Amino acid sequence: MPTTRTATASPWKPLQVKVFFWLWLASIASNIGTWMHEVGSGWLMTSLSASPQAVALVQVAGALPVFLLALPAGALADIVNKRRYLLAVQLWMAGVALVLTLLTLSGQMTVPLLLLLTFAMGIGSALMMPAWSALAPEIVPREDVPAAVALSSLAMNVARAIGPAIAGVLVSLSGPWLTFALNSVSFLAVIIALYAWRHQPLPSVLPAERWLGAMRAGVRYAHGSRPLRAVLVRTAAFFVGAVSGMALLPLLVRREIGGSALDYGILLGCVGAGAILGAMLLPRLRARFDPDRIVMAASLLYAVVLLGLAGIRSIAGLAPVMLLSGVAWIAVLSSLQVAVQTSVASWVRARAVSLYILVFFGCSAGGAAAWGAVASHGSMAMAFSGGALVLVLGLVLRWRFPLPVTHMDDLQPSLHWPAPVLDEQMSAERGPVMITVEYCIAAEHAAAFHKAMQAVSRMRRRNGAFSWGLMQDSENPRCWKEYFFEESWLEHLRHHDRVTRADQKLEAAARRYQDKDVAVKIRHLLAARE
Repeated sequence: MPTTRTATASPWKPLQVKVFFWLWLASIASNIGTWMHEVGSGWLMTSLSASPQAVALVQVAGALPVFLLALPAGALADIVNKRRYLLAVQLWMAGVALVLTLLTLSGQMTVPLLLLLTFAMGIGSALMMPAWSALAPEIVPREDVPAAVALSSLAMNVARAIGPAIAGVLVSLSGPWLTFALNSVSFLAVIIALYAWRHQPLPSVLPAERWLGAMRAGVRYAHGSRPLRAVLVRTAAFFVGAVSGMALLPLLVRREIGGSALDYGILLGCVGAGAILGAMLLPRLRARFDPDRIVMAASLLYAVVLLGLAGIRSIAGLAPVMLLSGVAWIAVLSSLQVAVQTSVASWVRARAVSLYILVFFGCSAGGAAAWGAVASHGSMAMAFSGGALVLVLGLVLRWRFPLPVTHMDDLQPSLHWPAPVLDEQMSAERGPVMITVEYCIAAEHAAAFHKAMQAVSRMRRRNGAFSWGLMQDSENPRCWKEYFFEESWLEHLRHHDRVTRADQKLEAAARRYQDKDVAVKIRHLLAARE
């Protein structure tokens, strides 16, 4: 059966902007509910247990499902109808929030139950985030994607400024149950916006990718894409240290400062206000500095924030520190999100985002658990100082893994490969397939050709090849043969659709050494049936 590709109902830009606008507003409402939930669950755990490890495990329980399910969720998001998929996930998360509300209100909440339900909410987040993050390029024109990503980050941080402050008041007046109840209701905004979004699925000539095959393709793409790998490494370098601040903040406020839920909400509101300020400054910063410098400066700023958390023990003193943390956080988060969205081809975007999310939440879960253990066996000041040290040491990766600056037009499908021919008696499911490309290269160009083919190798692998090689004829040294394998004939057809204009340039760079009087020979060989 043909698969479908999600598209907006109309190619006209005004309608695209309108769809994005309503989904953006709905995401603000939902994110406000999410941040209220974060305050409520963190504060509830401090009521149930005084252990720093238990408080940190709330963040672990929310992040671990995303780490486990991000890649499968990204593969699903690339091969199913995103609208229906997101509707189902939003209903799941609303249900979990409702159960949290009822158990907390009735006084039946325990530490294991809170961690279990936080884990269940994390499952919803894991399933939702790759699809939601990859939605913007399908709704807005390509040239507006960076702005759309920045607006999405702004929406999250507007909610971060409002949600915690509201939650602090509600928790101090009625307890955490009301934050869970309002979070459950907030999902309705996204459900309504998604239900109202009428879009026309575009039929595809090829059948849908299989789920496991789609995951393998996503991993192969990441392995062969230097820009994506750089984003993932830099994501890990920042968040494994930075997470110590947010993971231990509720315990810092309650145990070492003796503050209230309102104080905690105020500090988180300062983080959100700082993020809004940072989002307003980012366009000017991007006009003057490259992403690497922005991330480096923001990482150093966040290290200073962690040192402030290690030494300051008053709400008034921490408020400006948390304001700066919001500025640094949004600068790093937005830069990394734009980089991951614009450095990959459209066919694998949700899977690339899922890998970014996997690294982000994996580092958050592992880092939160580690810093919680440090605080339990040492002190919170030691944990915050350790996080700052990790951030500074991580900056050395900037020279080995620079963040990509990608022109999106280069990642549009080139469609320059001629359509391969399959005998009508052969099945399109048959495989594996070996593709051979024969070149004629003069001896004086052999070294340069071999070097150029290494980039071609990475391109073949990230677009679907599971094996690649380059051979030279022993009898005729001018004859070189490239070969690569793909899982089936259908996968090779998908490879044709995945080749981008940037890939076309890589091919051209290698083929310029081809003898002008000899045509490149391409053959497709199917594995013999047993």
